[in-house]
Amino acid sequence: MKVKGQIVDIQNQRIFKGEITVENDKIVAITEQNHDVDHYILPGFIDAHIHIESSMLVPSEFAKLAVKHGTVGTVSDPHEIANVLGVEGVEFMIENGKKVPFKFNFGAPSCVPATTFESAGAVIDSDDIQKLLENPDIKYLAEMMNYPGVIFDDEEVLKKIAWAKHYNKPVDGHAPGVIGDDITKYISAGIYTDHECFTYNEALEKLQKGMKILIREGSAAKNFEALIDLLPEYFENMMFCSDDKHPDDLLLHHINKLCARAIAKGIDLFKVLQAACINPVKHYGLDVGLLQEGDFADFIVVKDLKTFKTLQTYINGALVYNEGESLIPSVAFKNLNNFNCDKKDISEFKIEATAKQIRVIEALEGQLVTNELIEEATVKNGFLESNTDKDILKMAVVNRYKNDTPALAFIKNFGLKEGAIASSVGHDSHNIIAVGTTDEAICKAVNLIIENKGGICAVSNAESKIVPLPVAGIISDQDGETIGKQYAELDKMAKALGSNLHAPYMTLSFMALLVIPSLKLSDKGLFNGKAFKFTDLQL
Repeated sequence: MKVKGQIVDIQNQRIFKGEITVENDKIVAITEQNHDVDHYILPGFIDAHIHIESSMLVPSEFAKLAVKHGTVGTVSDPHEIANVLGVEGVEFMIENGKKVPFKFNFGAPSCVPATTFESAGAVIDSDDIQKLLENPDIKYLAEMMNYPGVIFDDEEVLKKIAWAKHYNKPVDGHAPGVIGDDITKYISAGIYTDHECFTYNEALEKLQKGMKILIREGSAAKNFEALIDLLPEYFENMMFCSDDKHPDDLLLHHINKLCARAIAKGIDLFKVLQAACINPVKHYGLDVGLLQEGDFADFIVVKDLKTFKTLQTYINGALVYNEGESLIPSVAFKNLNNFNCDKKDISEFKIEATAKQIRVIEALEGQLVTNELIEEATVKNGFLESNTDKDILKMAVVNRYKNDTPALAFIKNFGLKEGAIASSVGHDSHNIIAVGTTDEAICKAVNLIIENKGGICAVSNAESKIVPLPVAGIISDQDGETIGKQYAELDKMAKALGSNLHAPYMTLSFMALLVIPSLKLSDKGLFNGKAFKFTDLQL
């Protein structure tokens, strides 16, 4: 097979007219020659940190969409499904991903559960980590979210890191807002990446101390604008990632859009592509070609070097996307799940008022971090209630692994004027999480999730709508086009109920993620992420 075009040689920083010759799955020759072909050939894009589960797609269906945007591989942490199903979930992701021509690179989830302050469906301890890391299909130790455990020398945490070093596999970081002596200690443990920086100065300090920083632009967390100005100087130590990307967004774009945005800012082409294509492969030691003779034939053909509109995608020499059509087939798989709670009663969502003030979680657009607010309580008949005028709504997290009392709190900035929204995608333990205007609406939404053993839903006074997620309660068994459209319709309904968040369901899914400060809610109670302990709702 031969492919002609203007060849973008990132490593040697040159573009030339030429032809690529592929035999079997490798590039055997790259020759310069004159021709009239005006499209460009470059290495495929790599998403340097993503949880495939957040696309609500199994890996094989994710791949079908990703190749449309020139993505040939991912560095994937399967800790979402691991929190539900443990090692079995990790094995499911690996085996499903192997059934299609796409380069998934899965890690061993380091924090299952993420903390001891929540109920997960499984535990992966250091012995499990050892067994996972000895598997050649596991490429790295996935994000070490328990940064306090690293900083304070938790024995179990250090054992997991030690196993990664034993097998000579990288350790991924997760240290939002950690700076100064604490980040120095964190790095010294052998952790050299972070995708959680949300300010320029935080990322700069980490870069200067030797970390590799990932510019994250997902469906909820958006740090591109805050960090992109670091790329011109630190392009050798930066990468692009999504972290979490919902299916409607994946239908539209992937890493290609970040490249286009960086080029539009005037950043040098080769520096942008170094971050998008080269750095992840070299840092993680991926079996992904970089458009050199002898490499795997993993490359893309794009219309131009401004929009990066993908015309063709090749993986191991196979054409997997061709001008509008994904050539990756759907494959059969078994639906695994872990959902064991009964439907709830409205009375379980009532909060007896004992004070005049309450702590309120402030959700922030485009961020996973939250603020802690102190607000006047709205009390009716002796119970705390939502206040739609002030946009302070009741929130619930319900244990889906066993019958237990819902945990309740209040949250600001969801904007609902009617009804409720709920989801069994609740990072990282994936209990049911809901926000609503009344106890009745919250109960109705939660029970709709329970009836379907997983999904995302919206309820109003007039209708109820759900997108079922039967795989682990967090993933659809449908194709990407179908789930993407269903999700977009549900997103539209949530916004019709009043939410002005860009991605209300993605934002909702992170409101139980305790390892991201400041204030979050787990199924066990309201949690102060800075002090790393539970706190009182009422003051």
